[in-house]
Parts: sequence; C-alpha cells; structure tokens
Amino acid sequence: MKKIELYFKDVYNELIHKVSWPSWPDLQNSSIVVMIASLIIAVVIYLMDFSFSHIMSFIYGIFY
Repeated sequence: MKKIELYFKDVYNELIHKVSWPSWPDLQNSSIVVMIASLIIAVVIYLMDFSFSHIMSFIYGIFY
C-alpha cells in the first residue's frame, strides 16, 4: 500500500512541478491548427472517395 501512495505522490509532484503546461493563447492556436488540418484532410478524403466512386462507376458501365 505504501508503494501506491508513493506513486501517486510522485505523479502529483511531477504534474505540478515538472510539466510545462501551454498558455491559453498557445492552446487556442494549437486547437485552431488541428481543426483546420482535420478539415483539410476530411475534404481530401471526400474528394478521393467521390472521384474513385465515379471512376469505378464509369469502368463498370463500360463492361456491363
């Protein structure tokens, strides 16, 4: 039981004194970058899916 207590004290100490937390403006900027990147990736995947679907429909239409 003593080891578990020591573990949680060490975790708390590290989170409070050793971890460098981002400032609020840095956190907002990072969040905006992630949202924009996610949107761009989603649009690229949508365009790939849309074009692949139409290409396959065209190919299947040729043979059937």
